[in-house]
Amino acid sequence: MTGIPARMIWALGVTQIIGYGTLYYSFGTLAPAMAAEFGWSQAWVFGLLSASLLVGGLVAPLSGRLADKYGAAQLMTGGSVAAALALVLAALAPDGIVFAAGLVAIEVASAFVLYATAFAALAQASPGGAPRGITHLTLIAGFASTLFWPITAALHDVFSWREVYLIYAVTNLIVCVPIHFAMAHGHRRRAAQRRESPATVALVPPERQRGALLLMLLGFALVGFVSSAITVHMVPMLSGLGAGEAAMVATMVFGPAQVLSRLLNMQFGRGLSQPVLAIIAALALPAGLAVLLLTTPWLPGVAAFAILFGLGNGIYSIVSGTLPLVLFGSSGYGRRLGMISASRLIASAAAPFAFSVVAGAASTAIGVAFAAGVGVLAVGAFVLLWSVLAASAEAAPAAREA
Repeated sequence: MTGIPARMIWALGVTQIIGYGTLYYSFGTLAPAMAAEFGWSQAWVFGLLSASLLVGGLVAPLSGRLADKYGAAQLMTGGSVAAALALVLAALAPDGIVFAAGLVAIEVASAFVLYATAFAALAQASPGGAPRGITHLTLIAGFASTLFWPITAALHDVFSWREVYLIYAVTNLIVCVPIHFAMAHGHRRRAAQRRESPATVALVPPERQRGALLLMLLGFALVGFVSSAITVHMVPMLSGLGAGEAAMVATMVFGPAQVLSRLLNMQFGRGLSQPVLAIIAALALPAGLAVLLLTTPWLPGVAAFAILFGLGNGIYSIVSGTLPLVLFGSSGYGRRLGMISASRLIASAAAPFAFSVVAGAASTAIGVAFAAGVGVLAVGAFVLLWSVLAASAEAAPAAREA
């Protein structure tokens, strides 16, 4: 099995769009109504989301281990059921405590149905075909925000936030559960073929894998920190820099730039190694922030920032699935994806608060410079990772000659 059927990628693409759209992107649109009903500030509601993301991050390694043990497709079937039940719990919550429990349940369920588990499903279907499958999948799923921000807004014009969540629960049940169940059935039928198909070979030798894994996790955590800090604060950040009128341009350009990065990677990225792509993704974030600081409030400069930042985020979503597969092979891939998700989600949960503290204590420009500095550290982590891989490649011929 050297390739992944297109129907599997498209089916996963549909469930990823629905998963991200209903479990994540819908929240920002519905949060003001949630806060008003429970008598909370919006900051408190978003604080609950951050705490829930943190819990989801802590659960992610378990999700990865279960995907390795029982199969990612089977895990996603149960995860979709759990996602629907979690949405129902939040929608029917009689008070704030039960609502908070529902948010936590939503993020825990997300750990079993979103990118990390979907990437593992592709690798289990075809280890050799997974990198290209991941690129195609992220291209399709990249439209989740583009679709679900307006869909959620349109539904909320007619229904309450509770009813929207119930609609989304039904959507997960009638669309995602059958797709994942069918994939799991096919997973069992192909079990013999998978046993005969060799696992992909790790590029990093066993004695260097621990250090390489730590560098990779550090790099992804730092990139996740920068991405979360800036995307959450995008509009107020630009206003604080005196470019508030350009905020709409930045938000309009950011999403298409993410999709463009995936198209460019499909067309031109085949000749680049995954560590080099990781460096490019990490470098694009501080580069975009530097452009913003140097040119704001100049409109073309704000657009250039949004393009660079969107390109970096788009490549990052691909590399987070392909890099561990290339470096460490397909054996234990789900566990490593879970570790990446945990490091990213924990950093992402802390980032908006850290950025607001720095910006509030000093200035918005200092906060942006702080985020850019974290991005430079991410570049350094991936450069060190690339050097470990290069040293391993140089040592291999010497070992064979000896």
